Amino acid sequence: MITTRRYFVKLVGGAAVAAGAGLDAGPTRAQAAPVKLGVLAIRAGIAAPVGTAGLRGTEWWLERVNKAGGILGRPVQLVVEEESNPKDTVERYRKLVLQDKVEAVLGGISTGVTLALGPVAEDLGTPWLSWDGTTQKGVDETMPSPKWAFKSVDNEVEAIVAGILTPKYFKGIKTVAGIGNDYSYGHDCWESYQAVLKRYIPDVKFVLELFPKLGVTDFTAHIAAIQQAKPDLLMCSFWSGDATILMKQAAAVGLFKTMKGVFTTAGGVHDSLKKEFTPEGLLLGYNTMYFDDPNGSALLRQFVREYKAKYNEYPPYECDHAYFNAESYRAAVEKAAGGGTTWPSRAAVVKALEGIEVESLSGRRSWREDHVQMCNFYQGLTTHKNPYDFVTLSPLEVVSTRTAMKPAGAKLFDWINSWKI
Repeated sequence: MITTRRYFVKLVGGAAVAAGAGLDAGPTRAQAAPVKLGVLAIRAGIAAPVGTAGLRGTEWWLERVNKAGGILGRPVQLVVEEESNPKDTVERYRKLVLQDKVEAVLGGISTGVTLALGPVAEDLGTPWLSWDGTTQKGVDETMPSPKWAFKSVDNEVEAIVAGILTPKYFKGIKTVAGIGNDYSYGHDCWESYQAVLKRYIPDVKFVLELFPKLGVTDFTAHIAAIQQAKPDLLMCSFWSGDATILMKQAAAVGLFKTMKGVFTTAGGVHDSLKKEFTPEGLLLGYNTMYFDDPNGSALLRQFVREYKAKYNEYPPYECDHAYFNAESYRAAVEKAAGGGTTWPSRAAVVKALEGIEVESLSGRRSWREDHVQMCNFYQGLTTHKNPYDFVTLSPLEVVSTRTAMKPAGAKLFDWINSWKI
């Protein structure tokens, strides 16, 4: 279902209409029971910048939707819980469903956590829409046909995009080192990047792989090992505050004066990548949203403007994942209601979510029939030629998941090996 023109008119004029309606609007709103949506967000530790951004994106959506009259005339209320380790997050998920009586749960970033959440969502029969986590174990899908769980794009997509773009921008690469977090995401990205790069550069050699634990903040020994290996290029899949820390420590020893760099998704903390320590010419991934997209929609421009005014930061991609989850849920409820005002069953909402398409911050996004997100990915070379104190991208590459994500039911490496280069 495509977001309707009528809905956009409501978003723009909802508040004014309610004010103009006087007493007619007030009692209706007051009598309508709120729709509770659960949110799981990381707000502590090294991944806090990403989780906080997702929550902010959801709150911005909430304000717009409630100003436009809510969902089927009911105001929306968020019930927020912390994403931490798998055990505690599962307990909080159960609380949201069983105690807080939410209609759906949004959020989840770490695949280590969301692997545990998927089966619980199925058991409790409540829609769960993941921001950025999957139900993959390694590169294999553990839940190919879920009913209630809706998952992020496959873990390895940004690494696949980087593998496609590396030979385009870095000619003559013969040796490559890799560093990523020592859990599913880091290993998946490294394996996928190697597989793709081998298809384009068959004689490339991978000379070093490093997997520090998530949360480590001292990379001096890792950097020394990279220097000793002397690769032509370093690939890094850090996605949160550790990307910034590594960049600072690398700059202190001039690491990227002697090699090229690929940071597949460090755009998640983009405005912390200051020009003083982040060099030009790195391949940098912004995942699904680039705040400075010259072809960005009016919705994106409004969001960036208001986000900067409120938080004095520029929004990263997690805002887009979160906004898409919430907006697709709203659209699915309205689709399942069939133009009426009776709240549909959860099963009907889930059915409506399959294949639905809505306008998100990054443009049109959808859910695939197997409950996996579809969208565009943004990567490009870092530049200092901008009005900010951090790097941006020029040129900018936009790659669809239709190109960079394996089809439903496919085996990742079989699919990559089938490419015609």
